[in-house]
Amino acid sequence: MTASTLILRCATRGSALALAQGALATTALQAVDPRVEVPVLEITTQGDRDRVTPLTVLGGQGIFAAAVREAVLDGRADIAVHSLKDVPTTPVEGLTIAAILERADPRDAFVGSGGRRLAELPAGARIGTSASRRIAIIRAIRPDLVPAEIRGNVDTRLAKLAAGEYDGILLAAAGLARLGRIDEATQLFEAREFLPSPGQGAIAIECRSDDAATIAILEQIDHAHTRAAVTAERAVLAALGSGCDLAVGAFAEIDGSLITVRAMLGGDVEGEAPVFGDGAGAIKYADSLGRGLGERLREGYESAGGTRLG
Repeated sequence: MTASTLILRCATRGSALALAQGALATTALQAVDPRVEVPVLEITTQGDRDRVTPLTVLGGQGIFAAAVREAVLDGRADIAVHSLKDVPTTPVEGLTIAAILERADPRDAFVGSGGRRLAELPAGARIGTSASRRIAIIRAIRPDLVPAEIRGNVDTRLAKLAAGEYDGILLAAAGLARLGRIDEATQLFEAREFLPSPGQGAIAIECRSDDAATIAILEQIDHAHTRAAVTAERAVLAALGSGCDLAVGAFAEIDGSLITVRAMLGGDVEGEAPVFGDGAGAIKYADSLGRGLGERLREGYESAGGTRLG
């Protein structure tokens, strides 16, 4: 280490996928400033310790971000690296998402036993997923299948599939790709049909909001189009006031200066159909576009007899 070295201590979960995402953040930072060194602080979250209790009981996907964020707030780390889909939309005082890396594949992947696609599974087949969004979509397209709770990291889930505990599992394509296991996917769903989680495939880098020097570095690796797209998607979620717990899917695409968003809400209760909506507008209005779409989804969902949202 030399006097000119810039140390950015990075907090991240200790899973193979989280560490791979931390390495991608390091590579991006060193590409804009070779002086940067990024020592990693591995954080074990409540969700990592308890792989039995459903996430909805533990507090939703946000539990994975909370402990990592705490390490930045208390000064043990300078930055936190997250899967953006795991980060709640409610801001945390003292922190800012200063960079969002260029998005990887936002699609959902299916890994079926025996190399089968979803349509090839028999009635009653068990589909491993913990996401209410994925349950809602599966129930809409294959109501004869049985969604079954699954926990653990990507490697653990694939091992459970191989052991015959499930007939197929649903995972984020980006996660499989980052672990070098995308070839194991037997099907990749089109994002506008099998709507992903808001922000899926994107990596967020967070730091203290008063750390001007770190913000200045991170802003150099912020990908503008990705930020606009995920801003619209997460605005849908924010408008619903749902954190990360309801069955919400959203996918935004950018064409020049225009952005289009498709989103869904509900359907995670058996027999309940999800409500879908679309919106389009100028990129600079990504946030308001997403919020407006979220409000329309809420109204449509409640009008169709869905649970009244708070």
